[in-house]
Amino acid sequence: MVEKKFCVVIPAYNEASVIKGVVRSARKVFSSFKYPVDIVVIDDGSRDNTSTEAMAGGARVIRHILNSGAGGATATGLSYAMQYGYTGAATMDADGQHDPQDVLRGITEISTGNIDLLIGSRLIDSSGMSRVKVLGNWGLSLITFILFGVKSTDSQSGMRIYSRKALEQLRWKTSGYEFCSEMIWRASQLGLTICEYPIQAIYTDYSKSKGQNNWNAVNILKSLVKRRVMEAFE
Repeated sequence: MVEKKFCVVIPAYNEASVIKGVVRSARKVFSSFKYPVDIVVIDDGSRDNTSTEAMAGGARVIRHILNSGAGGATATGLSYAMQYGYTGAATMDADGQHDPQDVLRGITEISTGNIDLLIGSRLIDSSGMSRVKVLGNWGLSLITFILFGVKSTDSQSGMRIYSRKALEQLRWKTSGYEFCSEMIWRASQLGLTICEYPIQAIYTDYSKSKGQNNWNAVNILKSLVKRRVMEAFE
């Protein structure tokens, strides 16, 4: 029987100031897990020393020459996990927002074989999140349901766990943050089992300055509506 092994993918863009610490912290937590867990940082065309710092922290690094967006970087990382025979994979943010212990809880849950896409939801328990972020995430989750008929309490979460089946089958067409909603739609189309579990959101001044804002939600909405309309006529 082949031993299980997992890959944690961290998409990163201009995260040189924090990525080494994020990787080191995650490696320390993952070292106690019963299965091997490798960390792969996707440097998405950073203009700083993200790649160097990530390697210094102990991660494997795949570097995009040009910035492709969160969706493109995630696709690269999950493709790597599929090609190299990992049992499953996880994604987490590069800014320190996610607790590696939550990643391990998700990997443990998905390794039972009953779930294909497990989404770490910050909205099941939103303590620590600002009202603005809660409103923005709630709004995009509602839009995801209206456009695609798929329910999620936190459709924009960057912490997700993927089964081997999901790695082999799950694909999407958008490259920006809108891929978060599209991924859930594609998983539903494929008949993959989608579940959620509560995770902690760790907000620092740095992490608050990164990621999505509510104005960006307008652009996400436009892209999702465009994608939905285009496919309706294909």
